[in-house]
Amino acid sequence: MRRLSILILAAVLSAAAWANEVAVAPVVDASALPPLGEVWRETNPYRGLPEALAVGQSAYNQACARCHGADAATRAAPAPDLRNLDRGCRRIVGSELKARCMADNDAYFAKTVRRGKTIVGVVHMPPWDGVLPQEVAWAIQVFFEARAREGR
Repeated sequence: MRRLSILILAAVLSAAAWANEVAVAPVVDASALPPLGEVWRETNPYRGLPEALAVGQSAYNQACARCHGADAATRAAPAPDLRNLDRGCRRIVGSELKARCMADNDAYFAKTVRRGKTIVGVVHMPPWDGVLPQEVAWAIQVFFEARAREGR
């Protein structure tokens, strides 16, 4: 019973720590990426763009690694392993269906990044809208998708 109480206390304290998470913009030079403007794109315009990989890796390690794991390389992080975000789409063979799947995945990613994630009143990820420009957000997605393809 004591062990259960300790586990419950640890869970409550970790949830409280996440609840205090604040979005802090990473310091990255995204000037190599084509500017996208204020209106968020529906799909990732940087997928396949080599310049986005370095920008995404730097931004990810500054802004996301604390919760999602350094260099997107661990399953032991407290937050979901982002390399699994497009796992369902990777299995699809047909190009048209795969493109629709990736578009849905991009919409989910953009919504989650912009609005954050609150579950049962607990903030698990702060909203990044107004903190993280879409250029940097899409570059981050390019980075962890590349890590997923590498199998790391």
